[in-house]
Amino acid sequence: MQYFETFPKLVYDVEGTGNYKLVTDILRRFKVRQGLINNTVLFDKYDVKLGETPEMVSQRFYNSPYYHWVILSVNNIKDRFYDWPLDAQQFEAYVNGKYTNPNGVHHYEITQTSGPTNSLDNTHVIEVNSTTSGAQAVSNYEYEQRLQDKKRLIKVLSVQYLSEFIDEFKKVIQR
Repeated sequence: MQYFETFPKLVYDVEGTGNYKLVTDILRRFKVRQGLINNTVLFDKYDVKLGETPEMVSQRFYNSPYYHWVILSVNNIKDRFYDWPLDAQQFEAYVNGKYTNPNGVHHYEITQTSGPTNSLDNTHVIEVNSTTSGAQAVSNYEYEQRLQDKKRLIKVLSVQYLSEFIDEFKKVIQR
């Protein structure tokens, strides 16, 4: 099923000339309920590979590229191009376009002394002033790379719940 195929149609005069056309109501919105998102039984965790698109992930899990919108929806991805991990070339262009000095200092941080003192996602560090004892500089490039790494860890709806999810989507979108 393609994303817009279940959206209602409207009769609309695009140019205001009395020439009405049937158009898809693209202003409809759908958001996955937070209670559903927090239900870990429904999802598999997946680490998006470099250069992999939502369509490729959909093909891998659902044997069809057309369920990419399910992947985007369950991860609350609104902007397909900047909320999804960039490939290497896009990332370099993005960082170089955003910062005049990608290797410049973005912020300083230290490892927290209580609680977890190491983690894969850098949740064990605290942002501090440059004058704090033991503070280490984090470059703009490293900061953006960390954000990309977080974007790579996504949830994928287990295939056995896909048809129920699509049925619910249809009900909500056609109201």
